[in-house]
Amino acid sequence: MARDLPIGNGNIHINFDSGYRIRDIYYPYVGLENHSPELVSRFGVYCDDRFQWLDDPAFAQTKSYWDDTLITNVECEHAGLGLSLRIQDGVDSESDAMFRKLTVRNRQNRERTVKLYFHLNLNLYGSAFGDTVYYDPDLKSLVFYKGARYISLSGRQDDAGETGLSGYAAGQKGIRGLEGTWRDAEDGALGGNPISQGAIDGVAELVLKVPANGEANGWFWLCFGTSVKDIVRLEAEVRSASPVALFKRTYDYWRGWIAGDKHTFEQIEPDLVSLYKTSLLVLRTNFDNRGAVMAANDSDILKFAKDTYSYMWPRDGALIAHSLDRAGFHRYSRKFFDFCISSLSTEGFLMHKYNADGSAGSSWHPWVNAAGEKQFPIQEDETALVVFALWHHHRLAGTTADSRDDYDKLVVPAASFLLQYRDASGLPLPSYDLWEERYGVLAFTVSTVYAGLLAAADFADTHGDRLRRELYRDAAGKMKEAVEAQMYCGDRQRFVRALYWNADTRSYERDYAIDASMYALFDFELFAADDPRIERTMREMKEKLWVRTDIGGMARYENDYYHQVSRDIANVPGNPWFICTLWYAEWLIARAKTEDELNEPLELIRWARRRALPTGIMAEQIDPYTGAPLSVSPLTWSHASFIKVLQEYDAKRTALRGGGGYKESERTKSDRELLVTSGTGGEAP
Repeated sequence: MARDLPIGNGNIHINFDSGYRIRDIYYPYVGLENHSPELVSRFGVYCDDRFQWLDDPAFAQTKSYWDDTLITNVECEHAGLGLSLRIQDGVDSESDAMFRKLTVRNRQNRERTVKLYFHLNLNLYGSAFGDTVYYDPDLKSLVFYKGARYISLSGRQDDAGETGLSGYAAGQKGIRGLEGTWRDAEDGALGGNPISQGAIDGVAELVLKVPANGEANGWFWLCFGTSVKDIVRLEAEVRSASPVALFKRTYDYWRGWIAGDKHTFEQIEPDLVSLYKTSLLVLRTNFDNRGAVMAANDSDILKFAKDTYSYMWPRDGALIAHSLDRAGFHRYSRKFFDFCISSLSTEGFLMHKYNADGSAGSSWHPWVNAAGEKQFPIQEDETALVVFALWHHHRLAGTTADSRDDYDKLVVPAASFLLQYRDASGLPLPSYDLWEERYGVLAFTVSTVYAGLLAAADFADTHGDRLRRELYRDAAGKMKEAVEAQMYCGDRQRFVRALYWNADTRSYERDYAIDASMYALFDFELFAADDPRIERTMREMKEKLWVRTDIGGMARYENDYYHQVSRDIANVPGNPWFICTLWYAEWLIARAKTEDELNEPLELIRWARRRALPTGIMAEQIDPYTGAPLSVSPLTWSHASFIKVLQEYDAKRTALRGGGGYKESERTKSDRELLVTSGTGGEAP
């Protein structure tokens, strides 16, 4: 089930599903230690001898973020109960606490008693063994713990009332036929069991008196810590300041944060601007405070591979950090680059992926080839893109003069590896592709290595390192020549996806398949967007990869097997991906010479908005017939791509309206970035 409206503060990350049930709870790192993997935490209402869980279809839900913040705003209407609820959840901007404000509206002309039930279902450290939940009479809270992980669940009956739950129950699940303590709530009377251990859950109750045709407020909150002392201290802070005050400071923080991006988009449709802001917020929720950028934190993917996307892929991280830099949020991208510096191998490359704490993530890239010879288990584009993004980070932040430390610690060793990891023709040696399926010399990889070498040359030039500057530029030049000689097919008048080494013939074999990632040939400036060879490559991409259903969108490549829905390859070459569709829009924007030529990419940008969830959340891919999210949701990369494309669309339109015409060859991609970010006003709070 797709995740909707993620919230967090860089230490805590919480996901809700489409029924607005808590599904993932990460702490103390974003993406590491999911204390609710594949579990459901419910919320229920009891009134007039009737009980209803919030995810029941009888509750009509309208979900959004509140005023472009990381606070949710969920309106729930139940005609049968004559009640409506507004639920607003947020993670405090300064402490490790989550708050839930509830406004209950009585639609009947009489006072009514309404009971609210917050169910918390945990497997601390991701394991169902050895947890404990107990009622603490001093805190008047339920406390869940195992080892060095503590979570308290507390409540208050109105904005200024005394803290304390109206009722509680601790219990077990998944053993002896027990479904969980949530069942205890369905008769409106919790049993009050004070402690349970093993595979546990717990339910907290608040009782509200709601006046006739009026409303009443209630609060629940969770406090996170590594010891019982942490919980007691944080609970005291919450109660002293009041949940109302902490909620307000969090609202004010996020309003100030989103205002840190000064792009006005004055002539852009409001729903696209709203998706842009939501995308920035989604990036922040998946950005750990220590620098790791998680690809996605939707644990439902466990059903398919028994592993998740809750890792930091250097490629995804570099492109996401680049989007944040373009928007002016340099402080966050800086942490990402520090993470990469500490993760760089002694050989100068970055590994497949990393956990949020900096340890190596799981991998399926072998260290030996079929002949038993050693090979590096890498995707070389991940190393190259970090160098590329780091140069643009300093350039966009205006800190190139202060980049010497980064040059010495990351750029020189990484660029040295890129230089050494080449064949005699100048092409990169084989590595795994960005889709993690093929081992060869990929068009995407070559484009990123080319861009990484030129970025390294710019660093060297900045710091007066003339020898390395010439080495890097010369290597990039030879690489481009090798691409033209070996990866361009004159017969088909377009580029090929990849080259694969044939050990028997001692030569490369061409892969003629069209792949959306071939957009990189222009995006990283290996070739101009209006180069006829690029034109033919991209036009064939649209012809072969566009999904010919009512849903539309661009597939990754023909007969894409991943989460494949249809075998009608002629019409559905694969599932539509947000990033692939936006890549094609980016090419159309880059090559546009007139305003009319911006109409087609604008339609693709609108497509992304239509195919996102109503809340603005974008998955990795969608069902080609229903548009339902597939794989993980949200995918951080999808949102980063939307940010970049909308900025480039707005910048190009502004340039075209400036008069005197516009020629792409007269302005490099880097110049467009400066145009996009001019006047951004610097760092957000």
